[in-house]
Amino acid sequence: MNFFLFKCKFSIALEKNKCYNISMGILWILSEDTNKGTFVTIEYSNRRKEKENFVMNEKLKEKIKESLSSVLPITVIVLILSVTLVPMEIGTLALFLFGAILLIVGMGFFQLGAEMSMTPLGQGVGGKLVKSKQIFFIVIMCFLMGTIITIAEPDLQVLANQVASIPNNVLIWTVAVGVGIFLAAAVLRILFHISLSKMLMVLYVFLFILSFFSPSEFTAVAFDAGGVTTGPMTVPFIMAFGIGLSASRSDKESANDSFGLVALCSIGPIMMVMLLGIFYHPTEAVYTAAEMTPVVTTTDVLLLFARELPEYGKEVLMSMSPVIGVFLLFQMVTKYYHGRQIARMIVGLAYTIVGLILFLTGVNVGFAPVGNLLGTGIGETSFAWVLIPIGVVIGYYIVKAEPAVQVLNEQVEEITGGVVSRKMMNLALSGGVACAVALSMVRVLTGINIYWIIIPGYIAALFMSRMVPPMFVGIAFDSGGVASGPMTSTFLLPLAMGASTAVGGNVVTDAFGIVALVALAPLIAIQIMGILYEYKSKGAPQSEDTLPEDIVIEFEEE
Repeated sequence: MNFFLFKCKFSIALEKNKCYNISMGILWILSEDTNKGTFVTIEYSNRRKEKENFVMNEKLKEKIKESLSSVLPITVIVLILSVTLVPMEIGTLALFLFGAILLIVGMGFFQLGAEMSMTPLGQGVGGKLVKSKQIFFIVIMCFLMGTIITIAEPDLQVLANQVASIPNNVLIWTVAVGVGIFLAAAVLRILFHISLSKMLMVLYVFLFILSFFSPSEFTAVAFDAGGVTTGPMTVPFIMAFGIGLSASRSDKESANDSFGLVALCSIGPIMMVMLLGIFYHPTEAVYTAAEMTPVVTTTDVLLLFARELPEYGKEVLMSMSPVIGVFLLFQMVTKYYHGRQIARMIVGLAYTIVGLILFLTGVNVGFAPVGNLLGTGIGETSFAWVLIPIGVVIGYYIVKAEPAVQVLNEQVEEITGGVVSRKMMNLALSGGVACAVALSMVRVLTGINIYWIIIPGYIAALFMSRMVPPMFVGIAFDSGGVASGPMTSTFLLPLAMGASTAVGGNVVTDAFGIVALVALAPLIAIQIMGILYEYKSKGAPQSEDTLPEDIVIEFEEE
């Protein structure tokens, strides 16, 4: 029997006389019975390139369809409101609809690009770091990686523009350093097997003590910083980084430790921004409302987007340049990736860049101004209370439009073997965020201090972390950072700002904090799901069936 070994990066369980279709091409596998050592003939199809292109196109279509199903409900809600409560000009509506199209296509490209490039890059770097076994080197590299990736985060630019009393670069570098420090701390937690729930409890207690020394007006902004930091750029890399770290270990706790990095990385910016607030008092911060550019014809709409597209292109390229530098440096030093993997990751990086450019252009030009317009319009009416039920509906659907949420949900489903499915995650996140946005609208209308919600919320979340399986703790706290992404900061935040201005509230104390509450909600919602799962699993009968022995062959790509 002829034997040809094709090397690629996965394991596959083989059955007799089956054709195995894999991402690198087609493997024809024929086997004949022997005792333990079954001989295998493998033929690698010459049509692998055509097959790859077909699979990639199909995946792109699938991602765009997912984006459409996520964004369409928000679009419909805005259209209904524009006809009923807040009439809009045709030009404004055209800007919004064209922005929605760019958002859908951009999110599709981004999700596929992150899957092809950011995920394998994070896994590769994480795996190599653990194998080095040099603690000091690991800490330094984690700090640098966390800082570099955070600087590339587009959500952070949005928040920096809102806090006028602090220079943008000062705020961005402060937050980036915070993420770097806590990414290093998160990796040390994995290496030294420290309980995530205990570590979170200690850090949040310290966080709330620190908040009493920071200016009260700065509390909401600081918590918002923790939410926006873990966005579409940071999450795919950090999640994959954690998977790479834990995959290098063989103990039974490695799967649980795949989660929790995003959770800890969200704490760093909050602490650092609170410390920054002691030196830069935020009372002079002024929010500049996103203004809708007047347009008359559809040509004006296209010209406006064409004018803004290059600006966001430059911003994304500057943000992505550190990531590309990390990829090139890592490859030159380790030679970790080979031939087709490198080509695939380059294509993935291109998809990520194109997707982010389209996404940010659509959101900032079309969505953000409409969010402010809706908030102002509804707040000026005699029934401003309707903001609460509207917030529930928008919150339920808007979390599904966050690109990083879908990345997290896919990785959760993969790592848990389907125990926690994407459907379960989406349902829990949507319910939690709906409640969070409703509470945010209550704050806008009444001026309730955010402490009355944040402190009981985190106490409940930390208490539940002692009751649920460790895996659910990591997933829950990671989900908190992921749920508060660009859709929250560029649509919900302007919505709250516009409403707060219309009802005569304090924008800094009443409207800021919506990102923080959106980040808090999944901590409770996912852990409730974990409690229910634990209850059901205890009552379920244990199967005594054993799986048949399969032949497992390791492949590693040249």
